[in-house]
Amino acid sequence: MPDQGIADAPIEAVDLRRTYRAHTGWLHRRYTDIEAVRGVSFSVAPGELFGLLGPNGAGKTTTIKMLNTLLLPTSGSARVLGYDVRSEPMAVRRRIGYVFGGDKGLYDRLSAEDNLRYFAELYCVEPRDQRARIGELLELVGLAGREKERVEGYSRGMRQRLHIARGLLHRPPVLFLDEPSIGLDPVAARELRRMVADLKYQGVTIVLTTHYMAEADELCDRIAVIDRGVIQALGTPRELKDRVDTGAVLEVEVVGASPRHLSALSVLPGARDVRAADRDDRKTITIHAVKGADLYAAVMSELDGLSVTRFTSREPTLEDAYLGILTDASEQGQSVAV
Repeated sequence: MPDQGIADAPIEAVDLRRTYRAHTGWLHRRYTDIEAVRGVSFSVAPGELFGLLGPNGAGKTTTIKMLNTLLLPTSGSARVLGYDVRSEPMAVRRRIGYVFGGDKGLYDRLSAEDNLRYFAELYCVEPRDQRARIGELLELVGLAGREKERVEGYSRGMRQRLHIARGLLHRPPVLFLDEPSIGLDPVAARELRRMVADLKYQGVTIVLTTHYMAEADELCDRIAVIDRGVIQALGTPRELKDRVDTGAVLEVEVVGASPRHLSALSVLPGARDVRAADRDDRKTITIHAVKGADLYAAVMSELDGLSVTRFTSREPTLEDAYLGILTDASEQGQSVAV
């Protein structure tokens, strides 16, 4: 079901499309039009944390860049805080923050404080307010006391926190986070999630792209799954989990399982998907059951005579739902907006 839009939505995209012209060859060039985004529509409510999930090349970053005016849409329209991204880009830029993962976007030879002072000038923060605002943000992102150090000596987690401080200098009511936790260690990623959650509770409207399903499940109010430039599913994390035709997920750790055993498990009535991963001298077999199916007895019967060291059952996760949505889209042969 397409997103019907939200009244007074800070962000609204309607049939957004972006086509690139690519070429091959040198003497005799051949040009091909590549549709990176093919009719994306959604709205984001005030104070909502909205997630965009999808594989590499799905169109997530292209969509983000059209919304924050770094790319012009080929067709369709988008408005941010009531301003059209095509005809009023400067008005949009003054009111948004953009944070992306990676090491670019900061000046290594400058201190964190000097970086923020430089960007405060670019964002037209009033000179009389800069010192207080920079101090406030350094405290928020946990860099107070380290602000005089050159950024070249910062860890990746510290750099990412400084990225967030940079994006918040002008108090934007809308913040775009494009894979902000990429490359972070678990501790730094947890601190980043805490900061993002705090910003949401302060009323900032946030659009987040990420490859980490647990992060999206923890943070996002709603999620759009995009693949091949089309939104394949949109809803709350709970709604996405519920829409996938999967019941319990069984995980069996067994010694001595052969391809014959895996084939037998894959054709069991009620088994939707069977996968195996090798770990030392044993296999971990994951079986997605159809809703309502009880596979315990049947699985144990097929593995009779083998050493089963662990057998657990769990509810489907957002990652299970995400993979199921992408698999269903692939099996349909083409992407269809829902």
